[in-house]
Amino acid sequence: MLRRWRGRRKAVRYLDLLALAVGVRGWRCVKLYGREFPTPLLWVYASGVAEDVGVVVRARVVGGTWVYQDVRRGRVLFPCGDAKAAGERVDSVLKGRLFPATW
Repeated sequence: MLRRWRGRRKAVRYLDLLALAVGVRGWRCVKLYGREFPTPLLWVYASGVAEDVGVVVRARVVGGTWVYQDVRRGRVLFPCGDAKAAGERVDSVLKGRLFPATW
């Protein structure tokens, strides 16, 4: 149980860093860290007109390494060690969804 709690705290810490990185780029975030969520999640979405465009991200261990993962598509977005680069990756994913013809 203690190991699971430490893993949850670490995931929340990584998601908080990602929230700061994408917030600087103008994206909005909703932190879904409560006890009602078995896994801490971060919903990153566009502010303004296109609020239905977003990505839900979780931090998890894959092959012994902490990574950010797109929950819906199941793909790894970026390793957790570099929140700024991960924020850039999330930014490009969301821009691709907002402007599919130009991105």
